[in-house]
Amino acid sequence: MNPRDSLRTGVIHCEDNLRRLAEMPAESVDLIYLDPPFFSNRTYEVIWGDEAEVRSFEDRWEGGINVYINWMRERVHEMHRVLKPTGCLYLHCDWHANSYLRVMLDSVFGPKQLQNEIAWCYRGGGVSKKRFGRKHDTILFYAKGKKFFFEPQFVPYSPETMKRVGKKGLRVNRTEIDVERGAHMPDWWTDLNALQTYSPERVGYPTQKPESLLERIITASSRPGDIVLDPFCGCGTAIAVAHRLERQWIGMDISPTAVGVMQLRLERQGAKVDLIGLPVTVDDLRDLRPFEFQNWVIQRVHGTHSPRKSNDMGVDGASFMEHLPIQVKQSEKVGRNVVDNFETAVERAGKHKGYIIAFSFTRNAREEAARAKAEKGMEIKLVEVSTLVEAGTDRITPQLAELFPKLPKSFLDLPLPASRTKAARPSADDLIVSDRTLEIVA
Repeated sequence: MNPRDSLRTGVIHCEDNLRRLAEMPAESVDLIYLDPPFFSNRTYEVIWGDEAEVRSFEDRWEGGINVYINWMRERVHEMHRVLKPTGCLYLHCDWHANSYLRVMLDSVFGPKQLQNEIAWCYRGGGVSKKRFGRKHDTILFYAKGKKFFFEPQFVPYSPETMKRVGKKGLRVNRTEIDVERGAHMPDWWTDLNALQTYSPERVGYPTQKPESLLERIITASSRPGDIVLDPFCGCGTAIAVAHRLERQWIGMDISPTAVGVMQLRLERQGAKVDLIGLPVTVDDLRDLRPFEFQNWVIQRVHGTHSPRKSNDMGVDGASFMEHLPIQVKQSEKVGRNVVDNFETAVERAGKHKGYIIAFSFTRNAREEAARAKAEKGMEIKLVEVSTLVEAGTDRITPQLAELFPKLPKSFLDLPLPASRTKAARPSADDLIVSDRTLEIVA
């Protein structure tokens, strides 16, 4: 039986990729591209589109570089196992850990299996007064076996070369070279710039790569119909390009927020997407990281996120139609003090009503909500997470009727976060970009 026969493609797995990789059949994938969290000890916050929805993606690794490399090694061993004998792997990294990652990859694949250490050079970002500007990432290209597929890529000859060659053509070692085709692509890439702030491709993910970069990699190391795997999908650039280039694809990411963005991005391209592992029970939601839990709640009611993750004055988002304040608590037995403080936040927002969403509430919390309505005419709705899990767009409980008005009929009816225009540019405090577009001056 061909291992690929038991492998589902066109699927995004929302879970730890180590567990999912371990369940995949051996020698079933043609190409793996991974852009793992960089070892930069930073927490990325990013604003998604014009709705200024805050998402947070962590690349903070407790315990230092050895912990990070061991964490990566476990996953790379599984990636090596699932690669076909003719398959290839491209690992994208920056200066923080590239040397450590290369040594680790050598130990798994063998040092002779390194085909290229590609330098992807780009422009933009800040400068440092203490060192040369860090303006390149490294892409480590390994083959699993001695025989592997590779389609050479070409770059146009310089105008000087074309002028020198003229009509006589170009001969190298007595071989006629086709000057429309260009020169063989070297292992330093200077023709593909990083995504700029206002690029129409940008969906707001902090380490998003340009589609042209993935198109070069996928075209060079796979054929139409081959299976491309990205175990750290992020916003889904690799699998979106793979779909456009008529490859089969599999994506993995631990973030439900990122998976939602990928689903919409691919379905807009006409792809049929299967999702596996998204939180579906109350216990699943308890296990989410706090920012992912907050994102799930706000998305579940089709609300909008607060522009800031911190210092939000007690308001995490706003309801779909009336833009009423929403506060999200990943807690049991939320008490009176939370309700009391939220009343102040609702008043500050100039609203008459708001929602607190949590796993459960105390009797005192419900009494405080009743007091606010009786004395101030303010409605503080206390919504339990279980009701969000159980509610469907065609079966809304009275408690949620005002929180779910006029919902879109399907996920595709929701707008894709739009690229920013200059007029909608966020403030410097609102937009935190990655190390590749902003040089931190020590």
